[in-house]
Amino acid sequence: MTDTSANNSSAAAKGTSGEVLAAFLKLGLTSFGGPIAHLGYFREEFVARRDWIDDRGYADLVALCQFLPGPASSQVGFALGLQRAGPLGALAAFAGFTLPSAILLILFAWWAAALSGPLGQGVMHGLKVVAVAIVAQAVWGMARTLCPDRERAGIAVAAVLVAIFVGGAAGQLGAILLGGLAGLWLCREAGTGAGTALHFPVSRRAGAFALILFFALLIGLPLMAAAIPAQGLAVVDAFYRAGALVFGGGHVVLPLLEAEVVAPGWVSPDAFLAGYGAAQAVPGPLFTFAAYLGAALEPAPNGIAGAMIALLSIFLPGFLLLVGALPFWNALRAQPRVRAPMAGANAAVVGILGAALYHPVWTGAILRPEDFALALVCFSALVVWKAPPWIVVLVAATGGAVLTLI
Repeated sequence: MTDTSANNSSAAAKGTSGEVLAAFLKLGLTSFGGPIAHLGYFREEFVARRDWIDDRGYADLVALCQFLPGPASSQVGFALGLQRAGPLGALAAFAGFTLPSAILLILFAWWAAALSGPLGQGVMHGLKVVAVAIVAQAVWGMARTLCPDRERAGIAVAAVLVAIFVGGAAGQLGAILLGGLAGLWLCREAGTGAGTALHFPVSRRAGAFALILFFALLIGLPLMAAAIPAQGLAVVDAFYRAGALVFGGGHVVLPLLEAEVVAPGWVSPDAFLAGYGAAQAVPGPLFTFAAYLGAALEPAPNGIAGAMIALLSIFLPGFLLLVGALPFWNALRAQPRVRAPMAGANAAVVGILGAALYHPVWTGAILRPEDFALALVCFSALVVWKAPPWIVVLVAATGGAVLTLI
């Protein structure tokens, strides 16, 4: 049976994919500041200026994308493109918002390999230091939003301990699962309330297929990678799994990717942190950090091929979950038994990111008092002075070069 709400809402797809591409390309070239800032840019562009969706509908869409694993701002953009111009509109929104920063980070991966002298090493170290400030800002901001009470703060602290003492992807996944279980018991008050209904041109059959494909890849890719010794398949598995387990925004992908690409020796710790710092200086979604990693991988596939494999693999699970959730969300979201464990899982995400702030970010960048001073200046610029992240990145790169020369 065809989903009635999906059919009734098909008229919402009343634009063209070219229109969507132009709108999101402008945002992909100018949207600095991370996921929260991106959602502000989207509201100004598509609610206030273009009237593609009203404020209540937009707020409800943001709530859905915050609820799901994946890159929230990119998922919101994907859904807006889907609503405006159907599947081609969704792909146009993804391409316009993602490709500018992905291309810049691929170019940085090539340029970074040439930084071999003292000055270049200082710039690279400055990029590692600014990652400390940016991750600390993310932990601070997410803790205020996702851990507003003692119960969720306790879940976050427990997640830090699990992530540190278990380590790797197993520790991070275990922390999220334990956080969800704790949320069932401790976060019942957080599991109340629901907004207005969402309607998108997605049938229940298409949604069910997307969910089946999501879980089939999540379970099947590790089995295939273990059975078939192909590096390309291992890369797809690593980045797909990282994208499937990211709750709470782009910064949370840092510890997941570190476990997937640094631990097996595909990317060096220094190159990883330098690329993460560079990712703060470009517009668009932070998930495009995957393009840098894919270009820098050893062994092949790397370069442009590795970048495209990594980029598509890390975004795919979040988009499959979004398409799968759209036809069922209105009924599901009203259930406190669903919202309460998600509140616990989100609190655990704060703990995972807090553990990553210590290792590898702090331990890999803060090696002397001068490094701590530079990180403190960058953190103050972000949190107190509200400086744009790309300016702070330039300050850190310059500071790293100066500290190397004196």
